[in-house]
Amino acid sequence: MIIYLDYNATTPCDPRVVQAMLPYFTEIYGNPANGLHVLGRKAARAMETAREQVATLMGALPGEIFFTSGATESNHLAIVGASEYAPPTRRKIITCAVEHKSVLAPCKRLRENGFEVVILPVDENGLMRLNDLEKTLDENTFLVSIQAANNEIGTIQPIAEIATLAHRYGALVHTDAAQAIGKIPVNVDTLGIDLLSLSAHKIYGPKGIGALYVRGGKQKIAIRPLLEGGGQENGLRSGTSNVSGIVGLGTACEIATTEISIENTRIQKLRDKLEKNLLEKIPNLRINARLAPRLPNTSNLTFEEEADALLLRLPHLMMSTGSACNTGAPEPSHVLQAIGLSRQQASSSIRISLGRMTKEEDIQVITEQVYSAISLKT
Repeated sequence: MIIYLDYNATTPCDPRVVQAMLPYFTEIYGNPANGLHVLGRKAARAMETAREQVATLMGALPGEIFFTSGATESNHLAIVGASEYAPPTRRKIITCAVEHKSVLAPCKRLRENGFEVVILPVDENGLMRLNDLEKTLDENTFLVSIQAANNEIGTIQPIAEIATLAHRYGALVHTDAAQAIGKIPVNVDTLGIDLLSLSAHKIYGPKGIGALYVRGGKQKIAIRPLLEGGGQENGLRSGTSNVSGIVGLGTACEIATTEISIENTRIQKLRDKLEKNLLEKIPNLRINARLAPRLPNTSNLTFEEEADALLLRLPHLMMSTGSACNTGAPEPSHVLQAIGLSRQQASSSIRISLGRMTKEEDIQVITEQVYSAISLKT
């Protein structure tokens, strides 16, 4: 029996999402940019319904939501696109050491183009220190980009406090919320953020679709599009709209809006029970960022042997050694090294992320299989 434990990498499409998408493949297949016939108009209306559903999940306005191909594109659009209009007196960008590489990579590109990029360290739990941010902020700061929650260790950053500090200096605030949306409450007004990235496939929607929230829309925050041509998404993202994917994203957001509280309470109980069971059987086990505020579904565990070797003895448990976007990379996790783990410890760590389809009875099976695999080694 296969047990899927890699929900932070991607999630299965919820059957309700698939059902909502199906008509837009074979029945309502018109191009939403063409309002001259009924199929185009129906597709356009479906897109606007989805825009409202995405906006509702984060407390935004529909006109502040722009569809993209996913969080990686949204991150680039927010960081690179907004920085195209940075005033000459604001050439500093601040981020932190545990960001997803789709944030660190565009920051690196901007550094090559003359921006000052400051990558702040984190503490042993993966939390950015507000004092470090306050010391770094100044009138030259254009953008602060800090993830809402980490994909590998689950640490939830104090985004509201970060935004308050950044706004004192007139800086924009972007957050990569791909892991947070649908797992914890995210409200753009409560957090005070200006730009937010999300991806459908992290919340039981389809792959290849995501969104960027822009406070006040593109009239308020100037962003240069990465893709130009037809002028879709109010000129911010050209290209024929992925209507079925957009409908799937909207439906996934609507489900998350209604089910997030109950679902996450259940999942956190399962995660806590799993950690307790494993610690009882494996005393030398380390749970990374255990003392930090964490996503309710995420557990990052460091064992006393190479993670790859351990996973080979656990063929029925679908787990990860780190970020799925880093698959095949020989370098150990930059996130785990940033919180103080050695290269050896980082290479001996496994991420378990639970989700909507995880069952109570799975926890005992996982515990027994992991313990048995370690016993085989010893």
